Amino acid sequence: MAILKIARMGHPVLARVADPVEDPTDPAIRDLVADMIDTMIDAPGTGLAAPQVYVPLRVVVFFVRPERTTGMEGDTPVDLTVLINPVLEPLGQAANAAFEGCLSVPGLTGKVNRFTHLRYSGFGLDGQRIERTVAGFHARVVQHECDHLDGILYPQRMDDLAEFGFVEEMRRRAAEQTQETQK
Repeated sequence: MAILKIARMGHPVLARVADPVEDPTDPAIRDLVADMIDTMIDAPGTGLAAPQVYVPLRVVVFFVRPERTTGMEGDTPVDLTVLINPVLEPLGQAANAAFEGCLSVPGLTGKVNRFTHLRYSGFGLDGQRIERTVAGFHARVVQHECDHLDGILYPQRMDDLAEFGFVEEMRRRAAEQTQETQK
């Protein structure tokens, strides 16, 4: 299909609440999703929300590779998933902090606290309901992408801006900290 331009932090489309999709089976939604998938793979990313490609609709695409899972029960790899009009329900208060990146905040990373377990639901392109209970990285990806639907970027979720910076600098800092702890 097509590679779309990705909106960057500061653009108004990323700061507004996205509109619900009236008909998940609409051919225009199918075309949008195909373009989103091509764009996500090209970027490369593990998830993408429609507002990130300047379309203020409640649509996300994502996948979880086996090497990204945490080993936590419920954190399983998942093939490419299209989720339309998603609803998230945290399962308990357990949370963990980890570094995240975002195609709309290129070159930067920050430590974000997220629920470790959640249930999500929504609809696929076929109009069928999707419902999953997940944990770990899978839960983190879904929360990150769905935040885009509510006009939230991950820096707005950060508790400590000292844990926000350019990817290269944060990697260097982590490596130095690892060396210090090994002494």
